[in-house]
Amino acid sequence: MNASATMTADDGLPGGAGADGWPPPSPHSMPTTEQEREVTRPAGQRPPLSGPEPIGPPHPDIEEHLPSQPSEPAAQPSPDAVLIRRTLSAIEPIADKVASYFYALLFVRHPELRSLFPPAMDAQRDRLLKALLTAAEHIDNTAVLVDYLQRLGRGHRKYGTLPEHYPAVGESLIGTLDKFAASVWNDDTEAAWVRAYTTISQVMIDAAAADEVHSPPWWMAEIVEHELRTPEVAVLTLRTDQPYPFLAGQYAMLETPWWPRVWRHYSFASAPRADGLLSFHVKAIPAGWVSNALVNHARPGDVIRLGPPTGFMTVDHTTDSGLLCLGGGTGIAPIKALLEDVAEHGVRRPVEVFYGARTNVDLYDIDTLLRMQQRHSWLDVRPVVDRDGRLQLPGVIREYGPWNEYEAYLSGPPGMIRSGVNALRAVGVPSEHIRHDSVEELVAAGY
Repeated sequence: MNASATMTADDGLPGGAGADGWPPPSPHSMPTTEQEREVTRPAGQRPPLSGPEPIGPPHPDIEEHLPSQPSEPAAQPSPDAVLIRRTLSAIEPIADKVASYFYALLFVRHPELRSLFPPAMDAQRDRLLKALLTAAEHIDNTAVLVDYLQRLGRGHRKYGTLPEHYPAVGESLIGTLDKFAASVWNDDTEAAWVRAYTTISQVMIDAAAADEVHSPPWWMAEIVEHELRTPEVAVLTLRTDQPYPFLAGQYAMLETPWWPRVWRHYSFASAPRADGLLSFHVKAIPAGWVSNALVNHARPGDVIRLGPPTGFMTVDHTTDSGLLCLGGGTGIAPIKALLEDVAEHGVRRPVEVFYGARTNVDLYDIDTLLRMQQRHSWLDVRPVVDRDGRLQLPGVIREYGPWNEYEAYLSGPPGMIRSGVNALRAVGVPSEHIRHDSVEELVAAGY
């Protein structure tokens, strides 16, 4: 997968982390609940959605944990999966109307939940619904679905989501599907959705409860240093109120005091440090609420909130294969963290870094990387400056190599990642050796 290495874009959407609370069960082997048993009820009456079982927590950033790769379809879809996918096909052409109605129904029936969402919903409107529908679509893929939902449940603790919020979202979802998928909606379809979301919500609730034992829902972090590298890029150093465990290559969500309940993703720009300080690179983007606040308004002494770490663009230290790192713009932040991680482990493995930017000014961290290159003979850093309006990193890597014995890490704009992956595959790098942020999440981020 991987999720969000740059995440210096303002509107990213990846997710929570923490130890898995329990072994992944199969949705079809979980203990039977009242909703999962055959229930006789009057025609037209909906099955009950009381208790904590039904749907996912009500926050628009729920899609943060969507799988970056479509799951492999089951050889023989279950009857519930067939009905669910038929529903999804029916509502796909009118997705905007479905999303609008879903939120209207949720807030009219449960106005107390409105405070869990950001003040402005226009940019976030369809994220909760999209994630719920995607989870249901993967109902037959236990490995993908359970891991996804466990991270989702853990990550949403920071929103204040409680088990009692799930039925409200479930009722609104069922009501919305009933209205907009009328052509395929019947008692069997409704029962399939209830069973699916009974499983979905319970996995999330259990994961959140397990995570609560050993991890806070968020950390308070004071800005101790704020350095403008360019008019648009700031390097922030933070000190958390309690120890913050993470791995180089991961990222976290940040919330500022200027935009309460608006969380955005940023990659750690350094490996874990002995002094416990954290570093982030933030680029202000047009209409980026959080990024503009962090670049243009934040100052030392300001306190922000930090969500749990997540992400899988980390180094495998059990091998000594070479690393090929492509970083575009502020996507160099997690690459720098990976280099520090390799250096700290003391293993002499070749590392090639291509640092792309549109102008020389945008190579804001090149001096840091060149100093690292001077200290480590295994490291080569090559700046790549755009000359004709197109980022040239993918083309440049074709001139070097071969790379088929390297692990590749890509971080930057979605276009760079897509073309970079294609270029790497074209020169023989296996797909399983290519790690990068979720392109879908970067697009959503407005990078």
